[in-house]
Amino acid sequence: MEDDFQSILENGISFGRGGGPQKEGDKVKTKAKKKKYITGAHGSGSARQKAKYRQQRANRHKK
Repeated sequence: MEDDFQSILENGISFGRGGGPQKEGDKVKTKAKKKKYITGAHGSGSARQKAKYRQQRANRHKK
């Protein structure tokens, strides 16, 4: 019992979550981050509208 308590004091408690750092290849790839979708070039009207709003927001504080 005392060994368990001592090891908790020294090492902390691990609940088995987190999994450590991710590797480079484990990144989540979504269409929303690809250039065609950001610029609205893939043909969707709503994507073009969103791209227009993104451009306006990006240019808001530029002089």
